[in-house]
Amino acid sequence: MAALFTQVGIWVRNLAILLFVVEKTGGDALAVSGISVAECAPIFLFSFIGGTFADRWQPKRTMVWCDLLSAGAIFVILMALRCSTWQVVFCATLVSASLSQFSQPAGMKLCKVHVPEEQMQARMSLWQMMMAAFMILGPILGTFVFQQCGIYLSMVAVGVAFLCSALVLTLLPPDRMEQKARDISLWHEMQLGFHYIWSHYILVALGGSFMAAGLALGFIHPLAIFLVTERLGLGEHYLQWLFVANGAAMIIGGGVALVYSNRLTPHVLLMLGMGVMAAGICMMGWSTMFWLTLMAEFMIGLFMPAIHIGVNTIILNHAEEAFVGRVNGVLTTLCMGVMVITMSLVGLLKEQFSLCTIYQAAAALCIVGMLVMFPMCRMPVKVAEAE
Repeated sequence: MAALFTQVGIWVRNLAILLFVVEKTGGDALAVSGISVAECAPIFLFSFIGGTFADRWQPKRTMVWCDLLSAGAIFVILMALRCSTWQVVFCATLVSASLSQFSQPAGMKLCKVHVPEEQMQARMSLWQMMMAAFMILGPILGTFVFQQCGIYLSMVAVGVAFLCSALVLTLLPPDRMEQKARDISLWHEMQLGFHYIWSHYILVALGGSFMAAGLALGFIHPLAIFLVTERLGLGEHYLQWLFVANGAAMIIGGGVALVYSNRLTPHVLLMLGMGVMAAGICMMGWSTMFWLTLMAEFMIGLFMPAIHIGVNTIILNHAEEAFVGRVNGVLTTLCMGVMVITMSLVGLLKEQFSLCTIYQAAAALCIVGMLVMFPMCRMPVKVAEAE
């Protein structure tokens, strides 16, 4: 239920700010890419620090406070928006994304504590089905709220959603009281996290795959709206139907993964998803027909649960409880770091290269990410699990 309110807030925030900025700037590519940078830069800057603190702090309390602070920040930014320049809307995304870097690894730690390992992939499948539902409902909801209420009431709705999430989280069982030595410095704990990852081959390979995926997503994420308006020659509101197709496919893919995911190892699921994503991105870059682009988006969404289930299962199965936050933080930092770099450059690259060229480059990077995990397929299953 808390995740339900959080997703409502995130989707209304993202769509309202995107449409507001497009409206104010006339669809300026640099301004639109700036939204993505504001969303992803904090992930690069704070994900590892947040993961380290998640290993030190009580996870339930961390998640509650992050939602409360997110709501408070939204209301402060709302007041600033009424009294200052419209550019402060970027701060809404910046602050919320920063706080999520402390809340998200805390949630993964709760999962590690309370979910048995043999049920982990099934749990991830159910989570992906819920996320997929928001891929359909989220864009429609966010677009509707902005078009009917405007940016001010949209931000109020976002703040209320985060407050409701915090309220629901208070109903979780109390955090376990753990006696931990606190004479170890934060910096030393961060070093231990890097050493832990470097000593486990599968986590190193996962980091390489993360970097390739981050580069690819950084190229295409800010350009989705231009794919609709320039490549397809359609109105901005058609973007929501690409999200709907992706979300519908993710619901189907999540259901299939729930039934069959235990028959495949997590790294095979990850490689399968990366390969299909590469093909879908390639098709979207070439397509000038809406139905073909919609089909490519559906194909990507169908196998997207395989990527998320594979990644999260690898982390939760191969990282000890004491290192879950730091492992998640390091890998997220790698992915988002390179994503922020490409997002920062994509506005300039769009002026030099066609959308088709940029999308083909992104597809090639997905292939690289798939190949990085390929050596795991040549290892016996028991050896791969022991890594």
